[in-house]
Amino acid sequence: QKQQQPQQQCRQQCTFSSTKRMSTTSCFAKLSDLPAGISPFEKSNAKYMDVSGDFHRRALSALTKARRDGVVKMEIEFPPNLFRGKTSFDDFDNVQELDLNRDWCVEWLPQLKDIRTIWFLLPDLKECQLAKQVWTTSKYRSAGLFTTIEQVTNYYTNNEGYSKPWGANFADNMSKVFNGILGDEDALDPLSNSPTLPQLHLVCQPGNGGPVEDWINCEILHNAAAEQDPTIATVIVNGALDKVRDGYYPSIFFPKLAATVDRFYKTFESIFYLKPIADKGVYGWLYRSYPEPWQVVLQTVQTRNNRQVVENTVVFTSDTRPSYQEAVQQLLTKAAGTVQSL
Repeated sequence: QKQQQPQQQCRQQCTFSSTKRMSTTSCFAKLSDLPAGISPFEKSNAKYMDVSGDFHRRALSALTKARRDGVVKMEIEFPPNLFRGKTSFDDFDNVQELDLNRDWCVEWLPQLKDIRTIWFLLPDLKECQLAKQVWTTSKYRSAGLFTTIEQVTNYYTNNEGYSKPWGANFADNMSKVFNGILGDEDALDPLSNSPTLPQLHLVCQPGNGGPVEDWINCEILHNAAAEQDPTIATVIVNGALDKVRDGYYPSIFFPKLAATVDRFYKTFESIFYLKPIADKGVYGWLYRSYPEPWQVVLQTVQTRNNRQVVENTVVFTSDTRPSYQEAVQQLLTKAAGTVQSL
């Protein structure tokens, strides 16, 4: 792949104009290239690439820089189906999505060796049990404590702060009747085994495909942890926070969730973010790697020496995140060969 950068020479740092929120040039001497193997035009080649490993390296670099800057609320977002040689536009079910996200997080844990103590939070007890059944070696199991959002929330709030999903009590009773169908509590690592409080909560796919209370409890546990140590960081991986922030869940029906948006989720830093954009046959990505600006990247196929080559063109950058519609408009404008600024 070849990525074109904006033509204008840039300084290492700059200040964006308050009257023009977006810019066609980067404030960094060099923007990170778009990851390889993610284009719908190179689906056949992607299955031979280590896309997951590349994401691990990029996310680790961004996390290290963010922690150095004192960031404690972080978001990582990407389409996990890319790891199976599919495109971001292919369909796959919630179970496959959660399995891919879980496996990506577990494989990432040993790479976070510079972080003293990590608590790995899964959405529920069954997922924690499955994670331990799939990942059995000490390389992964010793890299963090395997736990759940419920266990950690109860730990910090002395069993008083956890927001139970609707029907949770009934489900718990049925699980007892049917011999732990919702998971075995022995799968939980005792948090009392941790020599210290964690430096990092790594939270895998809360809320998305599950109860909205997962998102509510993430705020509760993070704030409760901050009361004991304000440097404890929370990283949410593929938690679909856009749904929460953009009003997908109407506040009239989900008032507790809506209350978390401005005070919590809108304060998260997107440290590694990759979202596909498509409209009218035009394809591209909204991409960010902390601490760089946001990029809108157009992907096209060019023929060179009788070979098809995917070409990435940065069509816009911004110090603040553009909306999906703004990103689409920039792609369409560039694809049409015109120049337009917002």
